[in-house]
Amino acid sequence: MRIYLLALAATMLVGCFFSAGMPGSTARAGQNGYHWDAPKGFEPVPIPDDNPMSQAKVALGHQLYFDRRLSGDGSRSCYSCHVIEHGLTDGLPTSVGAFGKQLTRAAPTMWNVAYHDALYWDGRTPTLEKQVLGAWKGGNMGANPDEIVVMLNGIDGYRQKFQSVFASDVTVDGVQKAVAAYMRTLICGETAFDRWQQGDEAAVSEAAKRGWELFRGKAACGSCHAGALLTDLQFHNVGVGMVDENPDLGRAKVSNEATDRGAFKTPTLRNVTRTAPYFHNGQAKTLREAIEYMTSGGFDNEYLDRKNLKPVDLSETEIFDLISMLESLSCDASRIEHPTLPE
Repeated sequence: MRIYLLALAATMLVGCFFSAGMPGSTARAGQNGYHWDAPKGFEPVPIPDDNPMSQAKVALGHQLYFDRRLSGDGSRSCYSCHVIEHGLTDGLPTSVGAFGKQLTRAAPTMWNVAYHDALYWDGRTPTLEKQVLGAWKGGNMGANPDEIVVMLNGIDGYRQKFQSVFASDVTVDGVQKAVAAYMRTLICGETAFDRWQQGDEAAVSEAAKRGWELFRGKAACGSCHAGALLTDLQFHNVGVGMVDENPDLGRAKVSNEATDRGAFKTPTLRNVTRTAPYFHNGQAKTLREAIEYMTSGGFDNEYLDRKNLKPVDLSETEIFDLISMLESLSCDASRIEHPTLPE
């Protein structure tokens, strides 16, 4: 995955977004013949050997993802923090979990998380399955999974579906795997920008085309927002939050490396016009504010990523063009539907 992203990043810097040498567009098929088409220019979706895909498993995970009964107080589902209207985030500066608990970071978007090998802003979790359990037990949903499983086993619809998919009653492991399987289907790669990159000159405006030249050139956004995912999946200190008396240490909490202090994972820019406010703490209320902050060179601190973050003077027209390009990255969320839940 890292090689893939670095190769795409290099390709972007010389002017091409999609590589003619990329693998085929069909994602790797899971067991029971389940497959879906990955967007052009994307690698096949990685599927762990211990959690193969099936239509029934994805459908089950879809229901669990939307079911508030999984939370400790019955108020929140996974979807509560990753809603369509806000680009699969919650639209808050920092999220609010079950029992009204105020969390310390913003909800990251779920688009294309199937390709991530380090989840959360600090990358502390290596798999989607573990991320599901972490959010379930943590402040997001505030649940005791063992107790929730007992409740779910009392719902005939769920118990029957688990028997069909896993040949067992509801288990914590089964919930993790089903929800993770559904999350792997949340793919965004067929935007107006992608259609333009594939040869449809009418797909985006002239302003967006100029914005792309700025993105990969003068504004240098592509140095971190790289590849088909528009993120290098790496961790950078851009100064956000470092002005605080006790700043969030970010990646350093995981790596225990001083050089990672204040470093957070590069967010994808897909569907970015819907994911305000921006950064891990919601510091920037608008996309323009985020652009102005990044092109200012960020807040200076000992661990600032000066290699990738340098002051850039953009005119009003250039900011407009850059925003136009980012607007062309809107994802089609029409296929994400609220399912009927078992009773």
